[in-house]
Amino acid sequence: MRRRLPALVCVSASLLSGCGLLPGDAERSTVTVWLMRHSASQEYLDRFTEEFEREHPALDLDIRVQEWTGIGEKVQKALESDEEDGPDVIEVGNTQVATYAEGDGLLDLTLESLRDWGRDDWLPGLAEPGRWGSQQYGIPWYAANRVVIYRKDLFRQAGVTAPPKTRDEWLALTEKLDAGGNQGVYLAGQDWYTLAGFIWEEGGELAEERDGVWRGTLDGPAALRGMDFYRRLQALGDGPVDADEEHPPQADVFARGEVAQIVAVPGLARAILKRNPRLADELGYFPVPGRTAGKPGAVFTGGSDLVVPAKTDTREGAVEVVAALTGARWNTDLARTMNYVPNKAGLAESVAGEEGVAAMAAGAARGRATPGTPQWAAVEADNPIKEYMTEVLTGADPATAAERAARRITEALAFD
Repeated sequence: MRRRLPALVCVSASLLSGCGLLPGDAERSTVTVWLMRHSASQEYLDRFTEEFEREHPALDLDIRVQEWTGIGEKVQKALESDEEDGPDVIEVGNTQVATYAEGDGLLDLTLESLRDWGRDDWLPGLAEPGRWGSQQYGIPWYAANRVVIYRKDLFRQAGVTAPPKTRDEWLALTEKLDAGGNQGVYLAGQDWYTLAGFIWEEGGELAEERDGVWRGTLDGPAALRGMDFYRRLQALGDGPVDADEEHPPQADVFARGEVAQIVAVPGLARAILKRNPRLADELGYFPVPGRTAGKPGAVFTGGSDLVVPAKTDTREGAVEVVAALTGARWNTDLARTMNYVPNKAGLAESVAGEEGVAAMAAGAARGRATPGTPQWAAVEADNPIKEYMTEVLTGADPATAAERAARRITEALAFD
């Protein structure tokens, strides 16, 4: 939020009557951009800065890399502050936008989104959580979502010649892989992001807004079908029923054990190969299957949106930065550089050469995000979905457990 004026010095007696701007001495503005660590490489940022400043002679970029830890409080403070040194563009998690928009802290970018940026073509898992009411505040930058990472050698040993095209096929081949000391799939019992995709695939929701009130809906018929599919798949391996995918880290389990499949973002392959380089030629990827062939299953889409604080005093410059970073040229460049999914399905071909990213991009077309209410953070803080999953996987009546979890979600969403 800083502006910089050129220093003008009158050096000639002939200019005593007043100082004038020399050709090219236009007023310059600095656009301060907060981006998160590891979202973009330094090489990418250097290239972007050089090209952007060359194409926008009146603008300077000041890119400041932030840490995810504690970023929520830091962003809220920046949005409320009148300090001139604050950010003009901020990268935020796609599910965080509603929290910041609720307090009128963000600039409404609906007009630019519809008129100039092709809002209707954005990935829904990034675009939808970027809206608050009917206004667009978060502009999709990049996405990442889960795929199935599998062992090609174990597929060959089991006589499986191709990835499944439907969920029924997925269950059948996983059962075939779950033999001879091998795990057909390693799926932790509390991997609720994966469960969310199964629920959405069935037409269910984690929570819904009715008459202005949010209510948990895990007890709906479609949500129960999603949990039942999770239960059947999870049983075809030895994943713990009372822990999530990070306890223990599933990359470690996959690397050291005879595990045929895991559900994870493709980037997890780096951690797997670091622990077991011998798998370098044996990792394959396919989108999480859907109920019908030719249509990937619904998945949770993580990623980042770009927002502009309402208090920025360099509005036009900030909008130009957002337009450039989220536009086709630099967005596809970022996707190729960082193995992300671009913000529009039509740009997926730019990452088609990478098997894992191509599988992720195919799934991203059906990506979703968590319910668009600022209170959803309260649900995740004391996550009743995880407890519900463990109860079902240890033999509890699914309908009763789901009703209890849905009630706790409703209570959390009602807290203000």
